[in-house]
Amino acid sequence: MKITIPYKPRGWAKEIHESDKRWKLIVAHRRAGKTVACINHLIREALTTKDEDARYAYIAPTYKQAKTVAWDILKKYASVVPHTKFNEAELRCDFPNGSRITLLGSDNPDSQRGIALWGCIFDEYSQQPSNIFTEIIRPALSDHEGWAIWIGTPKGKNSFYQLYKKAQMDKRWFCKMLKASDSGILPPGELEDAKIEMTEDEYNQEYECSFESSLKGAYYADEIARAYKENRITTVPHEAALPVTTVWDLGISDSMSVGFFQRVGKERRMIDYYEDTGQGLDHFIRYVYSKPYIYDVHYAPHDIAVRELTTGRTRLELAAELGIDFTVLDKLALMDGINAGRAIFNQMWFDEERCQEFINAISQYTKEWDDKNGCFKDRPKHDWTSHAADMFRYYAISEPVETGKDEDNFEQLHTTEF
Repeated sequence: MKITIPYKPRGWAKEIHESDKRWKLIVAHRRAGKTVACINHLIREALTTKDEDARYAYIAPTYKQAKTVAWDILKKYASVVPHTKFNEAELRCDFPNGSRITLLGSDNPDSQRGIALWGCIFDEYSQQPSNIFTEIIRPALSDHEGWAIWIGTPKGKNSFYQLYKKAQMDKRWFCKMLKASDSGILPPGELEDAKIEMTEDEYNQEYECSFESSLKGAYYADEIARAYKENRITTVPHEAALPVTTVWDLGISDSMSVGFFQRVGKERRMIDYYEDTGQGLDHFIRYVYSKPYIYDVHYAPHDIAVRELTTGRTRLELAAELGIDFTVLDKLALMDGINAGRAIFNQMWFDEERCQEFINAISQYTKEWDDKNGCFKDRPKHDWTSHAADMFRYYAISEPVETGKDEDNFEQLHTTEF
């Protein structure tokens, strides 16, 4: 039976459909047709597979975005296939040959653990947690040697940027950048009008695929840009003769993060970072002691000393039994902590590889948007970036600030020994 999908791929999309590379990455400007092309790629793969139970996924930054952006597109092109069934509640499309396409969001990555996939699309990967592929989706593809495609428009130098650099150098990858000035997709008059209405940074990011532009509303945008410019995000060695300080964010629902820091003269070095969800305090303590570091101080936020209603004990007491005596930081207003982080940022050096997850998160830690008033609220958006950002502001208040002409003065805050 011959089925014709009412889809005519653009020239750049044909390259993706025809490439036999297992991994593909496309950096493309707004309105280039990225999502339409990739949804149709999924449909073609689902219809031509020889496996009756083949499973494919489209992953957006959030489940809501997946439904808003891709669900209608999937229904439009897949509905021409006879006997296809759509499950609105689960954002699932079941084809008569037994294959399935499901739309997912990376805002709940743990819900995807244990699934098996034949192929996967990451849409707007720059807004997704950097570990979602390596820890969750990559193992899901192993059984069937599945493939993956990453698509998106830049939002600063984060994990999407790092992946783009890797794809450019790796012959196993298909890699393409599509700028509006080169693609010919949008009318020249529309681009000229966009230049008038948008800032230069906004235009370069959205239409010219610039990774150099700062993310609007990001708290540490200028600091991250300066760190890259001064090459302070690079290979940062562990100085074996010097002690390592850890700073913890306990989060909620067993979500935790730990930063590993060293002081070398006036330099503050972040040499390592670890974050995980669904693990207890004992797991993190074992992880910390599995590292070849000599520790001096372990800092934790004030809520580690709060007694839990279920046990009547504190995590501070549990940690001491497990081998870590924490120094507990006094409670501090959220914005004061963020300002403290900004004050020390120009003294910071970050290991680009071991701290990639942190760098990705801190670069996208933004203010919450107020739809009603059309402006940013004076508070951060709580999402997957929060654990890394909270850990960093705890670090910022844990030690004295080295003042100088490039740094703001910030009153040193006290800690309490328990």
